[in-house]
Amino acid sequence: MFIHVVEANYVRDYTLWLRFNDGTCGEVDLSEELTGPIFMPLRDVELFKRFIIACHTVAWENGADFAPEYLRGHIRVTA
Repeated sequence: MFIHVVEANYVRDYTLWLRFNDGTCGEVDLSEELTGPIFMPLRDVELFKRFIIACHTVAWENGADFAPEYLRGHIRVTA
């Protein structure tokens, strides 16, 4: 099964709540991942909040995105 993000919500700071097509839901804190030229602009929380779901994952207007498998691997499962 290919993992897809099917729902995403902003939680706080650099944390998103995600739901995947396999039913897994939880939070992922991306604060440690926002390095390098493509991700550094996302340290602006207002820009970070403006994500969309595109190509089965979360993405931002500056072209940044994370592989859905990466996000799924770093999720803290919530009830």
